[in-house]
Amino acid sequence: MMQIEEIKNYIPHRYPFLLVDRVLEIEKDRIVTIKNVTVNEEFFNGHFPGAPIMPGVLQVEAMAQSGAILIMKNSVDDPEKSLMVFTGIKNAKFRKSVVPGDQLRMEVNLVNQRRNFITMTGKATVDGQVVCELEASAAIVSKDNA
Repeated sequence: MMQIEEIKNYIPHRYPFLLVDRVLEIEKDRIVTIKNVTVNEEFFNGHFPGAPIMPGVLQVEAMAQSGAILIMKNSVDDPEKSLMVFTGIKNAKFRKSVVPGDQLRMEVNLVNQRRNFITMTGKATVDGQVVCELEASAAIVSKDNA
């Protein structure tokens, strides 16, 4: 398990864009994380007043951050000098709305890593029901070249 202060050692995101609250499990090629979705999230001010829904793009970003934690912890010698950036998203599907009070549970699996290029799959659930799933590709780059 990994708490927020340790998470911040592996990814550069900070409030309001840090979308992983805790790592529940981490293995060589798999990570399980959570994001506690609260009514105080900045994006709920405009998405949507009176009917708050977590934007799908932020669900995707939360899974990307989860994957970045996995890769930075397990495959990068000095995470402070590198970033993992998205290079592609395929087959993203949104199955159910994510609303304040939900706990988004994300499972990201490393499918392939060749040098600095990564492919992964992700699935997000709330109360055991799939809300979002995707296939993604990413690259590890130097912060100096980002």
